Parts: sequence; structure tokens; C-alpha cells
Amino acid sequence: MNQKKIYITPAGAHALRSELRFLYKTERPEITQKVSDAAALGDRSENADYIYGKKRLREIDGRIRYLTKRLDNLEIVDRKPNDQEKVFFGAWLTLRGTDKGIFKIRIVGADELDLEKGWISIDSPMASSLLGKTIGDSVLVTRPLGDLEVEILEVSYDCCEE
Repeated sequence: MNQKKIYITPAGAHALRSELRFLYKTERPEITQKVSDAAALGDRSENADYIYGKKRLREIDGRIRYLTKRLDNLEIVDRKPNDQEKVFFGAWLTLRGTDKGIFKIRIVGADELDLEKGWISIDSPMASSLLGKTIGDSVLVTRPLGDLEVEILEVSYDCCEE
């Protein structure tokens, strides 16, 4: 089966590994102990601690399965491209919109999406429109909110404040 590559930055991969480690080594054992203590009290059908603990364990186990599979399929992009004036994965961009507003975005993996920081997924319509373009290019981005024309003012692959 040919799967699509899942790109991620080194910081994003580290965050996923840290979450997996926390769930597996800290949170799951705590919840398991609470469920065990609640089960020892007797009637489980009316024991809220037992019922909600078991529900939380199922959620944790599902997330652990997801993260384990996801981490196996990631491709960590930890190098800068040869042509640093072109837009590729991991780029920090300064753009000017048609309304003359200037804004910054970063193209990251789907697991790193954070709109408050201006981090957009490589799979988003905006990122797809920008990939491969260079400084000075004007790009028409088709979005659910309507089309937007942006000009690429700056492309950087140096780490900015995260």
C-alpha cells in the first residue's frame, strides 16, 4: 500500500513523542490506578469514578494507538532547501494581501496546525497555492471564505519565535 508522506518539523515530531510518553508513562497509570481503586469499592454499575475512568482509559488508549501509528509514518523535514527563495515545507512567509494587510504564516504538517501562531497545514488550500512560488510572486489563493490574492514579500527557513 502506497501511503502519502506525512511531513512534520523536528519540533512537531518532538511534541508528538512527548505527548505519547506522557500518556503512556504518566496519565494512563494514574487513571488505571483510579479505576482499580473504584472497582475495589464494589458495585461498578453505579460507580461514577469507575465508569468515567474506564471511558478516559479508552480515550487514552485510542490516542496512544493513533500517535504510535502516526509516528511510524512521519517524515521529519530537518534541512533547509537549496533554493531558499522558494516556498517549501517549513517556510516562514511574509505576505501582503489585496487589502494591503501584511501577515506572517508558516507552512507546517497537519499535526502542527496552529492558526493563532499563523501556522497552516501543508494540505491547506493556501499552502498548496504557495508551494513552489518565489519572493515577489503574486498568488491567487482559493479559500472557503473566498479568493485572496497575496504577494510573497519574504521567505525564510530560519527559526522564528515559536
